Amino acid sequence: MSDPTARNRLDETASPYLRQHADNPVNWQPWDEAAFEAARERDVPIFLSIGYSACHWCHVMEEESFSDPEVAEVLNEHFVPIKVDREERPDVDSLYMTVCQAVRGGGGWPLSAFLTPEKEPFYVGTYFPKEAKRNQPGFLPLTKRVAREWEQNREELEERADQWMSTARGELESLPDPVDVSDESPLLDAADELARAADRDHGGFGRAPKFPQAGRVSALLRAHHWKPAADTRYGDAAQHALDAMADGGLFDHLGGGFHRYCTDADWTVPHFEKMLYDQAALAELYVDGYRLFGDERYAEVVDETLEFVDRELGHPDGGFYATLDARSAPPENPEGVRGEAAGSSGRDERTEERPDGDHEEGAFYVWTPAEVEAAVSEYADVAPVDESDDFLTDVFCARYGVDVAGNFEDGRTVLTVSATLSELAEDFERSADEVAGALDAAEKRLRVARENRPRPARDEKVLAGWNGLMARAYAEAGLTLDTEYAERAADAIEYVRETLWDGDRLSRRVIDEDVAGVGYAEDYAYLAAGALATYEATGDHAHLQFALDLADALLAECYDEETGALYETPESVEDVGVRSQDVADGPTPSPVGVAAETLFALDAFDPESGYGDAAGAMLERYGGRAETTPTSHATLALAADTHAHGLLEVTVAADVLPDEWRETIGESYLPHRLLTVRPPTESALEARLDDLELAAAPPVWAQRGAVDGNPAAYVCRRACSPPVTTTEEIAEWLAEFRA
Repeated sequence: MSDPTARNRLDETASPYLRQHADNPVNWQPWDEAAFEAARERDVPIFLSIGYSACHWCHVMEEESFSDPEVAEVLNEHFVPIKVDREERPDVDSLYMTVCQAVRGGGGWPLSAFLTPEKEPFYVGTYFPKEAKRNQPGFLPLTKRVAREWEQNREELEERADQWMSTARGELESLPDPVDVSDESPLLDAADELARAADRDHGGFGRAPKFPQAGRVSALLRAHHWKPAADTRYGDAAQHALDAMADGGLFDHLGGGFHRYCTDADWTVPHFEKMLYDQAALAELYVDGYRLFGDERYAEVVDETLEFVDRELGHPDGGFYATLDARSAPPENPEGVRGEAAGSSGRDERTEERPDGDHEEGAFYVWTPAEVEAAVSEYADVAPVDESDDFLTDVFCARYGVDVAGNFEDGRTVLTVSATLSELAEDFERSADEVAGALDAAEKRLRVARENRPRPARDEKVLAGWNGLMARAYAEAGLTLDTEYAERAADAIEYVRETLWDGDRLSRRVIDEDVAGVGYAEDYAYLAAGALATYEATGDHAHLQFALDLADALLAECYDEETGALYETPESVEDVGVRSQDVADGPTPSPVGVAAETLFALDAFDPESGYGDAAGAMLERYGGRAETTPTSHATLALAADTHAHGLLEVTVAADVLPDEWRETIGESYLPHRLLTVRPPTESALEARLDDLELAAAPPVWAQRGAVDGNPAAYVCRRACSPPVTTTEEIAEWLAEFRA
């Protein structure tokens, strides 16, 4: 049989990240049995590189090392080089990232690991420059040294690999001791720790790099809701984070949407890639911020973010693409002539400049005063106003901190809100309305100018779980801001159901009609949560049915009833060697927390399904972590809080939810809300039950019909209101059962 490692096989893959490396002189292999068998037959180590398409430092390492013939010669001769897209194989990433964090004290992407032919790691790291630089080992001499060590000290390396693998297996597979799940919520204790951990100077959590941490802020919002009005520390910390993220460089002030994280403590310079999951988490978070505080700025952030997602990450058939790259060709060099360009300051502690080839990080987003002036003048027809171009330029630059020094590289500026409208009005001796009008015109002109710049690349894979998170955000916005958002959520859920669901199980992703990968726990949990929220926002019971089906599949594929464990992968996945549990919040929320919260809600529709029992067992198994390390397990703490307080059921008996009732319910901050519209008559309800294959009306619908042919609402939390028929009565009962 011919040796598969004799050539680069990534041209056989659909992943945009893998295909980015298909032209490398390195003979990259996908993660498959052919590559593993080749490593065993050749008796050489595996070099594993894990990344994703929007990863800036992945691109840098490709340009410095993987495109270099000298490096490729060493890798091809002495190793089997394997590339993995972490977004397609989160289980592979989880295993080797766990090792890297244990050995190195930290991790990141690209993740670089040298493995035995049996896939056990004996050397791990992240980004390496080609040659040694600033206390970082060079990748070329490292590969030569590892190859030599494999020849001379193989037994020692294999012993190390066995130890590291045992450590990772213990961390990922061991089950925490169960805890009693009581009616006492851990949320306020968690919020105490979160409030103490909050950055009082800049908002959010931690120092540089600064991540959004949406789950933590969500926990603070809910804790603020429970506490007496006199105690504002949770709400203050939450608002500080919301304001800082919305005003700083994390948010794209021209195009909407959020970048992945900021490289500094004060939210100024972002790492510029845009991830779908961040848009989902933050849009939903700002919906809740708007509900709780009534700040119109939060609603504007939601609108701008969802408009960005639909415009730039929307699939034409209904789903959402995964990411936008951090890099693009600079405006002054749109053809991308290769040369030296400044790198990012955003790879954790590495702030030095690096060769970045023909693309630059942030090039699409940053501005100089001269570029602002040129855009305002050149695109005057886009937004004509009775003001001078100089005034528009000055107002825009003052608003967003654009000056000759810049806050980024080469005198360029990442836009941040640097002055309020009232401050601008005072400084320019104009009315606030005049300033707002000038600013609006300038923004429109610059937006069009930016659209004519070379655009960042887009990873056009559609991931089941991430689409579920995004659909949930659109659904919540649909209840609160605009019903069209709910329709967009429905489009996404329907696309994923038609494309990635075979009636029994999920596939992980689709790229250009190429469907691949098994569904992971996060896919089932996130998508079920999105389908349920879409049902609440639209009243279309097809989405409820899909959520129930997904819950069944989640429990069948990833849940162990005997232990209450929820595993990351189905049992059918056998090419990793470790079956991980994904409990903590990371870039995406805890699948265990999301699953438990969603299963509690779905139990109201099918109490015989065991959903509630499974959710309770998960909390018993993992709930101790929400108590001991709440900063890492905020989503789990939120699920435990729902268990402790019980669902706030809002059942409406009507053909459709009345608009006024939707407004009252949707604009209210209602943790644990379960909104359901059932048919008004018993005969129509019977037909609905047949559609859902339910033998009898569940408690959430039973004996909750219309009143004298008119829509009626029932508000319940362990006890129920009488049937109410007015908006005012609904509001009163929602307030009654708020806690």
